[in-house]
Amino acid sequence: MTEILSATEAGLDRAAELLRACGLVAFPTETVYGLGADATDARAVARIFEAKGRPQFNPLIVHLPDFDAARGTAHFDDAAERLAGAFWPGALTLVLPLKPSAGIAPLTTADLPSVGLRVPDHPLARDLLRRTDRPVAAPSANPSGRISPTSAHHVLAGLNGRIDAVLDGGTCPVGLESTIVATGPTPTLLRPGGLPVEAIEACLGTRLAAPGPEITAPGQQASHYAPAAPLRLEATAAHPGETLLGFGPIAADLNLSPTGDLVEAAANLFHHLHALDARHQPIAVSPIPDHGLGRAINDRLRRAAAPRPR
Repeated sequence: MTEILSATEAGLDRAAELLRACGLVAFPTETVYGLGADATDARAVARIFEAKGRPQFNPLIVHLPDFDAARGTAHFDDAAERLAGAFWPGALTLVLPLKPSAGIAPLTTADLPSVGLRVPDHPLARDLLRRTDRPVAAPSANPSGRISPTSAHHVLAGLNGRIDAVLDGGTCPVGLESTIVATGPTPTLLRPGGLPVEAIEACLGTRLAAPGPEITAPGQQASHYAPAAPLRLEATAAHPGETLLGFGPIAADLNLSPTGDLVEAAANLFHHLHALDARHQPIAVSPIPDHGLGRAINDRLRRAAAPRPR
């Protein structure tokens, strides 16, 4: 069975011990719970793919405790320096050229010459990373393609018995995965997320380009973040047999934000999808404004509603 570790000195020490010994430990960040493994240990990283049932062409994000550690892992251009200075620690992942001297296992990057780096803005996560003293690869701590976890309970519902431990740090405050940006040669949005695109563009003084068709970062598959039941978007009301996930001042089975607050909606998205998925009924979702965090919410919902791979 998976160990449940408390957010104490002993719990953090045990989590770090497991990570240094090729173990898998789920831990909280401000975005979602990550499933951590030593990013320099190919065996440990392979266990992530096995536990999640994750395609091995899909690269993983490497989590680090601070900017200095990140500089030792990848080459930062001027745009990356500016974004890291403005938004780290925080819900931003930067995809940058990997330094061969960093020792990151090729499986972590899907054998790409680049690596996704993040410094999380969660005290438990950064404390754990400092104690582990190694770069930690950490995709979301859920079976591949399913709803991302925002609590230890969500992690255990999907991965209990498949991983060594979960560090219980309560509910994740942001509730959406990080925004992913590649800065070179042209600043490009690879995935919208918990940091609004508008803030990144304002920092750089330029619009972000759209990504190409190749998968260079997590969360780019057409079908992802999916509940078991079918999901229908842009719904003004539920059809017979459906449950309604609302937004704004409407009657619904669950409401992302009755007041239309996109920050509240982002924080509630995966939690509410988990709750509705447990009812084993098709889900209808109200329209969400496509700006600010709404852009990331709609990205997750479109992928959750996409045809499932056979």
